[in-house]
Amino acid sequence: MFQTIKNAIKTPEVRKKLLYTLLLIIIFRFGCFITAPGVNATELAEQMKNSVSGSFTNLIDTISGGAFSNLSIFAMSITPYITASIVIQLLGMIIPSLQKMIKEGGEVAKERVNKYTKIITLVLAVVEALGIYISYSKSYSNVFINPGFLTGALFVISLMAGTAILMWLGDQITNKGIGNGISIIIFIGIISGFPTGVTKLYRLIFTTTGFSTAGFATAIAVIIGAILLVTGVVWVQSAERRIPVQYAKKVVGRKMYGGQNTHIPLKLAMAGVMPIIFASSFLTFPAMLISIFASSHIGGTGFLAGLYKFSIATSSSQGIGWGYSLANAIVYLLLIVGFTFFYTLATFNPAEVSQNIKQNGGFIPGIRAGKPTTDYLSAVLMRLTWFGSIFLGIIAILPMLLRFSNLNISFGGTSILIIVGVALETVQQLESQLIMRHYKGFLEK
Repeated sequence: MFQTIKNAIKTPEVRKKLLYTLLLIIIFRFGCFITAPGVNATELAEQMKNSVSGSFTNLIDTISGGAFSNLSIFAMSITPYITASIVIQLLGMIIPSLQKMIKEGGEVAKERVNKYTKIITLVLAVVEALGIYISYSKSYSNVFINPGFLTGALFVISLMAGTAILMWLGDQITNKGIGNGISIIIFIGIISGFPTGVTKLYRLIFTTTGFSTAGFATAIAVIIGAILLVTGVVWVQSAERRIPVQYAKKVVGRKMYGGQNTHIPLKLAMAGVMPIIFASSFLTFPAMLISIFASSHIGGTGFLAGLYKFSIATSSSQGIGWGYSLANAIVYLLLIVGFTFFYTLATFNPAEVSQNIKQNGGFIPGIRAGKPTTDYLSAVLMRLTWFGSIFLGIIAILPMLLRFSNLNISFGGTSILIIVGVALETVQQLESQLIMRHYKGFLEK
């Protein structure tokens, strides 16, 4: 891997792409500290210190690299674009023309789908920015300077413009840099929280009274647990079940075609991190509505107060009993399993794959073509999906247990899945760039 990076730096074209990507990353991080117009930064920082840490906005703040808690112009990060992409995929399942456009994969179809995604992104950005303004206006006093229609409009436009800028930065990284631009932005936003995590571990070991043996043991346990967690994620992300496929020989004219052996790769975690994002959004949606339209019920008693505590238990344990957290964890796990099956079946159709194999004269050894092949692929896919969904659920729930200890680390399983996935994808793209220029990297060894 280090040899790959060394070769990349030596190659002028690849080095230029790396430097261009680094420049855009610096622009992104600089924008995370530019407070949106109309926000009293001093008052906001003071009130955020006194607020309960952890809420339904925790995932957004982690992805945005702390920009959300500062109400910067990049406060919403790229989350509206992610939501818009999910909406496009769901609409593609029910709208035949859109589904055909997505499956075509040509440049024209890809540009049209990208255009629709960006339009939906801007609409969602306006709605989300308006919700943030209303929520902060009701929850915190004196956060906005001269609150009113003009201040709100300026704030909403600023946040929408910030999301549009991030979309542009992502496109530039994808087209002229290294890696997927949107994924890189999310990746950088998450790893920017590393210094805070290291600081928490340091303070756990060296307290105000001196060196803490118990804190040192806890820090070592956390580090070992993180290494094991990352190793498990890398293994599952890279693992795949290869279904062998053989194609019969056929003569066309004077040439013979086919007769080759290949395989269908089925990944254990085919859905990736999407089920966790779906489940987290589904669970935290009630808390978002309550904070906007019924903030007076937060902290009280009654149905809405209980629903709010249950909803935010995914990302916070402070002031929330074990009952709410346990119920939330169970529902969270069930939702992740359900969304994993939903997303996997939406992206991989065994009947369609079986039909393509049959039309091209292929077959799976020991399995008859047609419906038996469909049933076999479906059975294998179900077993893999069960394993992948339970693994995703465990990864998402385990970090929640740390919030009941003295070490309150907001860095969760979702973050680790995103970091590992983006890192592997970026390294593979970098390796492919070097292979094109006859360099050897760690993938060839």
